[in-house]
Amino acid sequence: MKNITHQLNDSYFPYKAILIYQRHEDDGKDIPRFGSPVYVESYDIGKNGNPINAHPLTIKEMSGLATLLQSSQELRTGYCIAEGILPAKVLHINTQGTGCVIWYTPPQEVSLFFAAALDMPSGKAHVPALVWKADKERLAVFALKGSQKPQLHTPLFHAPFFNIYEGGDVCMGTVAVDIKQSECLEDFITKWESYFWNSYFSHLIDNFTPVDGDIVLLWKQLVKTNEKFPVQVLKPTSTTIQDLLP
Repeated sequence: MKNITHQLNDSYFPYKAILIYQRHEDDGKDIPRFGSPVYVESYDIGKNGNPINAHPLTIKEMSGLATLLQSSQELRTGYCIAEGILPAKVLHINTQGTGCVIWYTPPQEVSLFFAAALDMPSGKAHVPALVWKADKERLAVFALKGSQKPQLHTPLFHAPFFNIYEGGDVCMGTVAVDIKQSECLEDFITKWESYFWNSYFSHLIDNFTPVDGDIVLLWKQLVKTNEKFPVQVLKPTSTTIQDLLP
């Protein structure tokens, strides 16, 4: 264990103290009664750490305190909370710690971008159903056969794309991931999908090919012909949805 107390003292220092007075209710009880009239006094903190300049809490101070408390409440309750009805695509939500969300998308047509080094045209193509798992910093993607909403023991396949590790984690490269602690569920999902589809696919990782056959020829063909994705080329994993749960 490393003592970092000195670092905290260098970064944080007291500058304001608030004292709340409550009118005493003579009912024979020493327990404070919520709802009784109160008076709020504010103190500045002097150079030596002593409270000075006692004065009634000003409107400006009250406004600043309200903003601070509101921000704290949003950080506590806003992360990955749905703004409306829970989206049907969501499979699991965990808002604790860094949190994570697991969701799926059915087969769809998307725009794909390929780096010049692959010598293949960018364009629209059909992709298989996918299962996504993300927290504030990391994304993993897997593929599905069919279009039905997956269950706990639904087998997962390797996502048939470049820039993905064999274990499913996505290499985001130079993408500037910016997921805020107050991000609602809908925005969280939309951002991650946007980060993934709008980045450039550039290379295979550790020489692992996630499909049977030549992946470059596969995507050249799909972009050129607009055919449905041939799910028979997907490689199985040993992972299920249950394995993705925290």
